[in-house]
Amino acid sequence: MTKTIVVKIGTSSLTQPETSQLALSTIATLAETLCNLRQQGHRVILVSSGAVGVGCARLGLKERPNAIALKQAVAAVGQGRLMRIYDDLFSTLDQPIAQVLLTRSDLVERSRYLNAYNTFHELLALGVIPVVNENDTVVVDELNFGDNDTLSALVASLVEADWLFILTDVDKLYSADPRSVPDAQPISLVANLQELTELQVKTGSKGSQWGTGGMATKISAARIAVAAGVRTVITQGRFPRNIEKIIQGEPLGTHFQPQPEPTSARKRWIAYGLVPTGKLYLDTGAIAAISEAGKSLLPAGIKSVIGEFEAQEAVQLCDNQGTEIARGLVNYSSEELQKIRGCHSREIFTILGYVSAETVVHRDNLVLT
Repeated sequence: MTKTIVVKIGTSSLTQPETSQLALSTIATLAETLCNLRQQGHRVILVSSGAVGVGCARLGLKERPNAIALKQAVAAVGQGRLMRIYDDLFSTLDQPIAQVLLTRSDLVERSRYLNAYNTFHELLALGVIPVVNENDTVVVDELNFGDNDTLSALVASLVEADWLFILTDVDKLYSADPRSVPDAQPISLVANLQELTELQVKTGSKGSQWGTGGMATKISAARIAVAAGVRTVITQGRFPRNIEKIIQGEPLGTHFQPQPEPTSARKRWIAYGLVPTGKLYLDTGAIAAISEAGKSLLPAGIKSVIGEFEAQEAVQLCDNQGTEIARGLVNYSSEELQKIRGCHSREIFTILGYVSAETVVHRDNLVLT
């Protein structure tokens, strides 16, 4: 049965840790594995880190740059070299590939989100393996993905993938970092989102010297993917052939079980594609109404408004402690909400002189997080 498979490989797996030089044997094995999956009829997408790390090696830099302009310049050097390596390997195996560079703004605007979906759909229909990376050369801080773990989860969600494989420098998820805690316990299956919340508290966020992602980012990525109905696996990047073994049923890596009823594509876009521009603090009645009864958010339930935003922008909906419980698209600007918060919907016209909507966030534009 044909599956859509997204594979993310990190800088720590693509390069030698001491020198940041490319680990060519690993990349070659990865290319062979992905070609085998294509020959079996599966649709395959590769999300590849490594542009900055490869650029550093090319330019003789001893550490990953922090300055944005330098990082972007280094990424521009590294991305071309990385794609040449991929193209040479896949061409030897008669497999066409395509470079797809994304920024978060490609997923923020609904029209561009749909255009990205259509592009992936056509590439996969043509039998091409898209090679995806963040467009580090032009991205700005407020619109970056932060790491390619998140990017891979968003791509898997976008294309409604069956599998997401996150290849990293450990064989599976552990109760603590096994490199510093010898008795850390391996975790083979994470069955629900509540377990993800608990695990995230126990993990650090630091990545490798040349990469940006740590285990916490991988768990966050798994959260996005399983909400979209995508089975997610963390496994050892040095052994790409494990991907085929896992699909065939071998118990390798850590599996994150997908939600039985995935959220809709539109709500996934609201929850994970958009960058929130403000916060609404809600009272307990409003929290219960949206989280337990599935109702829309009304102005009466808003205690305070933080940030500046316009109507139809995304905001976080928070409890008293500032913990996000949901996200949604607002029908009113922050300036308007400052005037109508805590009021009944019937009072909106009296206060503003007009009514855009009776709800602040309609339930069709609201997703629990």
